[in-house]
Amino acid sequence: MPTPERDHWAAWLAQRRHGGDPDELRRTLDRLVKVRDRVLDNARLAPGDTLLDVGTGDGLIAVGALDRVGPAGAIIFSDVSNDLLEQDRALVERLGVADRCRFVHAPAEDLAPVADASVDAVTTRSVLAYVVDKRRAFAEFARVLGPGGRLSIYEPINSLCYPEPPDRLFGYDISPVQTLAIRVNAFGNQHQPVGDEPMLDYDERDLLSYAEQTGFDERHLELRVDIQPHTPQRWETFVQSAPNPLAPTLDEAMTEALNPDEREQFMTHLRPLVERGEGTFAVAVAYLWATMR
Repeated sequence: MPTPERDHWAAWLAQRRHGGDPDELRRTLDRLVKVRDRVLDNARLAPGDTLLDVGTGDGLIAVGALDRVGPAGAIIFSDVSNDLLEQDRALVERLGVADRCRFVHAPAEDLAPVADASVDAVTTRSVLAYVVDKRRAFAEFARVLGPGGRLSIYEPINSLCYPEPPDRLFGYDISPVQTLAIRVNAFGNQHQPVGDEPMLDYDERDLLSYAEQTGFDERHLELRVDIQPHTPQRWETFVQSAPNPLAPTLDEAMTEALNPDEREQFMTHLRPLVERGEGTFAVAVAYLWATMR
């Protein structure tokens, strides 16, 4: 029987995030373990706590919290993707900890299956970037937390690094093929219209403001911006990867936006830069942690 098709959230985590390259997946997970640990440290979990991990995805944070809350604690996995929740359910069953886990199919801005003041901590990792009504999401976080409840989030601040200069694509110098790159980018924008893009409609100050408006009295935020050289990368991995679950891969964009001769011209210029790591990339992220009154 054919394998059932995954939704775009699950397909990205399983394949498109790393272009199907197991080495790139390993490097990605190694980086994310540090993020996970920082988010959990900021949540100040204690044995017996109940944690709600919103937008749990592959369960990185939720599973990582199990040891921190201990046998008397509980983890609620929440996501908009049933495919990912089923994957996480199978994982905790294999780990023998399913009795301490609950699964909720819900978006961040409507956590109705979770009762008021029923959890000790809420975490997110790269979730609010996909949420249109971020203020409502914060209100839901506040609702499910009791007095003294903690919020700990990690979110990209894409508005600090976008748009790129017109002669750059993913940090690579594409000035000799800039007219082709404009068309490649235009195809990507059809999937994620910039004017209505929740990935770009906020910054770190907005996160602080949303937390204040929804009842988080104690608030802390750290913004980190890194602009650094690329490392050499396999071309096949690069073109088969998508920067987020809603975006096309570069291979898809080139195929749709360029004719065969143009595609060859574009690749002839860009491929050596990617394989040699000639370029820089910029990433801005914020850690926010806060406590309810």
